[in-house]
Amino acid sequence: MKDGKVFGKINIIDLLVLILAVVIVAAVALKMTGHLGAAVPEVGTNITYTVRVERIDADVYENVKSFIDEAKAAGKAGDQLMSNGARLAAYVTDVEAVPAQEKTEMSVGDNYVGIVTAGKDLLDLTFTVEGYVANNTKTELGSQEVRVGKRHIVKTTHFELENGTILSCEWEGGTSADN
Repeated sequence: MKDGKVFGKINIIDLLVLILAVVIVAAVALKMTGHLGAAVPEVGTNITYTVRVERIDADVYENVKSFIDEAKAAGKAGDQLMSNGARLAAYVTDVEAVPAQEKTEMSVGDNYVGIVTAGKDLLDLTFTVEGYVANNTKTELGSQEVRVGKRHIVKTTHFELENGTILSCEWEGGTSADN
């Protein structure tokens, strides 16, 4: 280094600024392209999951059941799911109903007493859904992620029920972490 220049030609400060600029450009490019590490290939898989929707009118259940039965009678897997106006590669293949329970808590001094009573003509429905997801890591069907415990809307070409909870999920060949 002579007179503050590297190899007698480049100013040391200019060299540091140039290196910093290259690092910043590379970091921004990696961030924008999403290649900040080893890319995980997207692998599609079939999934089967169950969703419970609570406190549904018995008449609604009868109609939902008839849509699923009619679709099966027509040779389809079930009633086809939809999201944002588009049909998905997934079907409601079954629905089961049990009487809904009302849960009430009362406090007696420092103690709480739970009382369980049957809901009037209301049912808790458990749907079985079978479908294909394009990415077994994200596990998205339309605009919804399929993960145990998540809230879920069961929306088909014939009905829509909100505030469901995903109870179980099985990936073909094991969990997505195994694939």
